[in-house]
Amino acid sequence: MLALQREPPAANHPHYVKANYDNAPIDDPALKREIEAQARATTSRLAADGLAIDYQEAGMVRFPSPDGWWSINRTPLAPGWVSESMDGRPVAPLMGSYSTRDVGTLRMRTMPNFWNHASGDHAVSTRLAPAGPQTTRVQVQWLVREDAIEGTDYTLDALLPFWELTSEQDWTLCENNQVGINSSAFTPGPYSTKREYNVIRYTEWYLHEIARS
Repeated sequence: MLALQREPPAANHPHYVKANYDNAPIDDPALKREIEAQARATTSRLAADGLAIDYQEAGMVRFPSPDGWWSINRTPLAPGWVSESMDGRPVAPLMGSYSTRDVGTLRMRTMPNFWNHASGDHAVSTRLAPAGPQTTRVQVQWLVREDAIEGTDYTLDALLPFWELTSEQDWTLCENNQVGINSSAFTPGPYSTKREYNVIRYTEWYLHEIARS
């Protein structure tokens, strides 16, 4: 199966979009079929582990909790990818009790400041904390199997770049956005209901909580 072109070459996350469907065209019927096929194939490989793909759409998963602050799901990776690495190939030994490498990615998120992506061979967690009015402290951690030995079972040159680059691209986007907000010409605009529904929901929750306090 050939992966579809999901984003133009100038996408903000050129490495990430090769492996994931988050930023793919939402209403593309051919892409929907690709995702569903990938989900079925991955789920069949996970049957022995009692697991399944439970998110089979393009775009970010919606936060299911009533107060909109957390989500957890497993979603397929693009064809040919078994890990969130630069080339889609494994970068460390299998974690836990997985019997196959192609497990998609298990994702855990809490609004507004934590997310974790776990492939079959490693996981990456990101935590944001305020460090001033316009400064954020970022902590990114890579996790591998507890008995894996650096230089033997994995190398940092293979393990780090995918999320290192994706994270740095995120920071650049945030910094550029802040520059725009700081401008005297800035005027708030509407969020995208197709792409930023989680931001909309979080903002509504935040405003509600502020009004209660």
